[in-house]
Amino acid sequence: MTATPRPSPGRPRDDQVDHRIADAAVELFGRKGWASFSIEAVARLAGVGKASVYLRWRNKEELLVEALKLRMGRISDVDTGTVRGDLVELVQQLLTLYTGERGQAALRLGIEARGIPGLAERYEDMAQAQILAARAIVRRGIRRGELPENTSVTFLLDAVCGGAMNHALTVPPALGPLTAEAMADYAEHFVDFVLTSVLSGP
Repeated sequence: MTATPRPSPGRPRDDQVDHRIADAAVELFGRKGWASFSIEAVARLAGVGKASVYLRWRNKEELLVEALKLRMGRISDVDTGTVRGDLVELVQQLLTLYTGERGQAALRLGIEARGIPGLAERYEDMAQAQILAARAIVRRGIRRGELPENTSVTFLLDAVCGGAMNHALTVPPALGPLTAEAMADYAEHFVDFVLTSVLSGP
């Protein structure tokens, strides 16, 4: 269960400071990983005193868990009315997650979460929710008759989700951050490519 930051005595909490600390925590985790993550380093990056962090969180485990909850995007199930539209939306969400300003943290989370005290359980819950959302898209497409009944949910999502992550990781830095238009264009063409393979059969 995620711990709630402790209320501080005296003056009311400043939400802007909360957000600065959370942003700094996610950025530091993304750049340096858990081994270099500390209250002191987060405070320096956020431009606040160490005491300000400890007034809100008891330790670095609580800080990182809460920061990821506050500032990390999640993959959700969006029903556009067609399986193509749903998969395009899924790919765009994945690209936004992995190429956005918190993309490094999202990637590290998948690698390190299970070894971080207090975060492993929350990560499993988040990962499971994302898996269920993605699987719902494919199952809905099968029920609608848009996909063959024998479509492998696992293989289709491995192709779509794996392809989206690979694209996010391999775009040359020289090209700069992916724009919303570039992500939308890639998502549509990529989903069409995958669906053509699925619908053409063996």
